[in-house]
Amino acid sequence: MIDTEFRSEERFARLAIAYETPEEKECVNEHVDSILAKYDRKPEEMYTTKVANGKKEVLVIEYHDSDRETGDIFEDIMKSLHITCCS
Repeated sequence: MIDTEFRSEERFARLAIAYETPEEKECVNEHVDSILAKYDRKPEEMYTTKVANGKKEVLVIEYHDSDRETGDIFEDIMKSLHITCCS
């Protein structure tokens, strides 16, 4: 199951997408790459990390000095992954 978490502060935004299986990882990476290619603005940081229990991996996308476009990018990513709820 793919889970997301969004965090935003003044001029900073981060979307974390967690997945468990290799198939989910491939799906997430393909959708994220496809969406990011549509925009001129690229993330300042993008990396993967493991969750403490090691079962899940998380793709983290961060924008610094975020603006309206950042929200549009994150929304497009979530829609493409059919995610309707984000914590």
